[in-house]
Amino acid sequence: MVAGVLAHDLPCILVDDGSTPDCARVVDGLADAAPTRVTIVRHPINQGKGGAVLSGLARASALGYSHALQIDADGQHDPAQIPMFVAAARAQPEAMITGQPVFDASVPKSRLYSRRLTHVLVWIHTLSLEIRDSMCGFRVYPIAPVLMIARSVQLGRRMDFDIEVLVRLHWAGVRIVSLPTPVRYPLDGISHFRLWRDNALISRLHAMLFLGMLARFPRLVARRWSPA
Repeated sequence: MVAGVLAHDLPCILVDDGSTPDCARVVDGLADAAPTRVTIVRHPINQGKGGAVLSGLARASALGYSHALQIDADGQHDPAQIPMFVAAARAQPEAMITGQPVFDASVPKSRLYSRRLTHVLVWIHTLSLEIRDSMCGFRVYPIAPVLMIARSVQLGRRMDFDIEVLVRLHWAGVRIVSLPTPVRYPLDGISHFRLWRDNALISRLHAMLFLGMLARFPRLVARRWSPA
């Protein structure tokens, strides 16, 4: 995945989220192989996917970047799609660009059905169909609004982050642009999704977002029906 990112002439920020010493050495080797192009952000203790993404965005901001492309490291996404995402972000710099998965036969049915349920709940939270998929790990973030939201609320630090950050960006008026992109589940892929813990976090998140929607209901309705 690192090679795929570097092949498109992009700098790469690797977040080592409390990995084992053996894994940390592999990460160090990737950085040593391209010292001017790979930056490591290291968490001594695991903070979860959301914590890792926020640390990566903060480092990108400190380095002077306005946008950051996120691509999961588990092999689900095709790095050949990176130019399409970058082009969309350049054309619409104020927008949040996110993948809309096109699954092949490798997708576990349990994952597929749970995603569909989440889609419906997210449409309720936003009173909109704008967010076509809230769980895809292939995105381009406009950094400033994300960090602003992270300073004002405690965003979920684990698998709940992907959903929450899109809903809150939508609430803040940031346009969400979805790009169809192939997603596969490699046979040798390693998932850090913890069934009971992460489903409990996501369930609690949906309850919280529903209450947040109720508080914003008049504004969301007005936006939904206002002239374009």
